[in-house]
Amino acid sequence: MHAAPRLRIAMLAPPWIPVPPSGYGGIETVVAVLTDTLVERGHDVTLFAAPGSSCAGRTHAVLDRAIPDEIGAARHEVDHVTTAFDVIEGDRRAFDVIHDHSGHVALAMADRVSLPLVHTEHGPFDASARAFYGRHGHRALIVGLTRSQIAEAPHGTRLFGAVANPLDPLQWHPGGPREDYALWLGRFAEVKGAHRAIRAAQLADVRLVLAGVVQPGQERYFDTQVAPHIDGDQVRFVGEVGGEHKRRLLARASALLMPIRWAEPFGMVMMEAMACGTPVIAFPEGAATELVEDGRSGMLVQDEHEMARALDRVAEIDPARCRARAIELCDPQGVARRYERAYASAIEARGVGRASQTARGRRASPVRPTA
Repeated sequence: MHAAPRLRIAMLAPPWIPVPPSGYGGIETVVAVLTDTLVERGHDVTLFAAPGSSCAGRTHAVLDRAIPDEIGAARHEVDHVTTAFDVIEGDRRAFDVIHDHSGHVALAMADRVSLPLVHTEHGPFDASARAFYGRHGHRALIVGLTRSQIAEAPHGTRLFGAVANPLDPLQWHPGGPREDYALWLGRFAEVKGAHRAIRAAQLADVRLVLAGVVQPGQERYFDTQVAPHIDGDQVRFVGEVGGEHKRRLLARASALLMPIRWAEPFGMVMMEAMACGTPVIAFPEGAATELVEDGRSGMLVQDEHEMARALDRVAEIDPARCRARAIELCDPQGVARRYERAYASAIEARGVGRASQTARGRRASPVRPTA
């Protein structure tokens, strides 16, 4: 299947929800597709993840339970990472490399384990993240998702480069006739712009479906800026969706709206929509400028008024070009090949570092007189 040497990979997922997720879970979906593709390519992968996870390789449930209601709690991330590291270090000869998607604890501790570590940063390099990576970004090989994201990484971060998130083209595909609604799908965080999608749909007099999860801390935003507009007709709220329901919503929508006002590092739902032949209408923030081909696989607009006008023109976008764009960027085999190169680079660097340390240690050893 591939020319790269067979590797034994410890894949470290976040601790919050199972892999793959039953509903919302962007990172968990990425880990699921990548793990299965690496196994298909002949690698030996052990997935360290929340209970209930499954993959084509082996799984190791690290903690006693999934914790979807406590996402981001430091004690759970620390517990998850240190427990996984204990297992990995306890049988270090069983692995060649660790691939971390779990957050930031593993990166901060990367030089305290014997194996090389590749760390995928799934979030933006904002001010807080830049301070963290400025202190710890040299401890492992860092993989970003897009050029726009890694351009913001601080000096001294040991970057491999950008590798897109993988997407299974057989799972996301056009299906059924288009219906007369636009779709907004995501977390109800203000930066994701559900209220702006509502405004654009109202201006265009287009029906809008809102699909997503209200996570802890997002209740006030949802209750004040989203819920008052939900009428079951022009604006419908269908809650958290996953599986076939999510695929059907994406495939039958006239367009996916992405009115974000933050440096989105990737935006997986844009790729899922395009793979279904659905154009994306997005603000030109973060990765959207790299992922969406303006006028070909979607449209880049400046505000809600331009988004409303774009909704009148979505029929100009060729669904086949949308799907081709998603496959071009997110083909799982291509993504896996890039990660194989990242693993090889991390392994080589760790070997060189050890050899250098050993040589320095020999030079520093005192010469003992012979008898």
